[in-house]
Amino acid sequence: MARIIRAEAVSPEEGAFNARELFIQAFGHEPAGVWSAPGRVNVIGEHVDYNGGPCLPIALPHRAYLALAPRPDRTVRLISPQTVDSIDSLDLDSIGPWGGPGQVPRHWTAYIAGVPWALERAGYGPLSGFDAALWSCVPVGGGLSSSAALECATAVAVDEVCGLGLAGSEEGRRLLVDAARAAENEIAGANTGGLDQTASMRCRTGHALALDCRDMSAAPIPFDLASSGLELLVIDTRAKHSLADGQYGQRRADCEEAARLLGVGQLVEVTDLEAAMPALEGHERLARRARHVVSEIARTRAFVELMGEGPLEGERLDVAALLLDDSHDSLRDDYEVSCAELDVAVAAARAAGAHGARMTGGGFGGSAIALVDAASGPAVGEAIAAAYEARGWEPPHFLAALPSGPAGRTA
Repeated sequence: MARIIRAEAVSPEEGAFNARELFIQAFGHEPAGVWSAPGRVNVIGEHVDYNGGPCLPIALPHRAYLALAPRPDRTVRLISPQTVDSIDSLDLDSIGPWGGPGQVPRHWTAYIAGVPWALERAGYGPLSGFDAALWSCVPVGGGLSSSAALECATAVAVDEVCGLGLAGSEEGRRLLVDAARAAENEIAGANTGGLDQTASMRCRTGHALALDCRDMSAAPIPFDLASSGLELLVIDTRAKHSLADGQYGQRRADCEEAARLLGVGQLVEVTDLEAAMPALEGHERLARRARHVVSEIARTRAFVELMGEGPLEGERLDVAALLLDDSHDSLRDDYEVSCAELDVAVAAARAAGAHGARMTGGGFGGSAIALVDAASGPAVGEAIAAAYEARGWEPPHFLAALPSGPAGRTA
């Protein structure tokens, strides 16, 4: 029997304790507090956020914990378990966008240091520097928004210690999302949309977030699979991905060019795909990209409607499974962001009886999800692990997708 490895989330108390202990070890005094933010998994609505489309993320119980204390100067000092023997130090006055003279190396510190930079640019400042210790149980490189968790934990921490008062309102949280997204786009150099940061900052326990990326409005939708005897299995394929390596940006550029040829501002404005396709004749790659985006938008809207109609049972469950399966096939064939590890995980899950399975996140590695009967979840996991073992691949890790709460103070 193939070995099943579970990537468990720690309790908030344990996460806060770990971050606090690391802070004291590194800096020799107590932090002002510990803040945390969740990773996320997107149920459906992939690669449509930067096209103005709808997404349906949930926050994971896996969180990034940040123990932080303000400093009297403009220095930012950072430590993590992976860099415990050396403290990274940056100057807020010297930080600048990726590619410019003040660029921060592509490193986890860029996601943290970019947040105060973005807040100051938005008019909240000048801000003090800070010492911070990071401890996270969000899988890195798994397509589960480990970077957004860092940014959002930093955003709520800086918001509180600097007295900005933004995290207490929905509008303020949207401003913190903007700062976290700017940190990722401009300081870390990953040209993502706002899905990840919005999920980490605005999701609610027990709910998915129906997010409209045209105006970033969001509505919580009850997401209680357990009442129907279901669970959402997350498979971290261990095939590492990076959104800063150019492939993600190329897909975004393809979509922008397709929109230009179609005469629309964003692909979300395309309502009749077949009628639009002649304008992309001779641009086969762009046509495939547009076909994925427009069809994925339709699938996501249909899935949200299903969730609003009642429990996923009977015919509704069959339709949900088809939507998830079609999403993966479109991402694989038209958007070309899947990989062998994702495809094998999805195929094995389907063969073992999953009610739909798809890659999730940016792709090029990362994670997949499978909607499964709770009783058969272990068997589906074993089938996926066996498929990996047969190919001599590193075993995948499995996570529980329990809709969890947003970024905030933990201790």
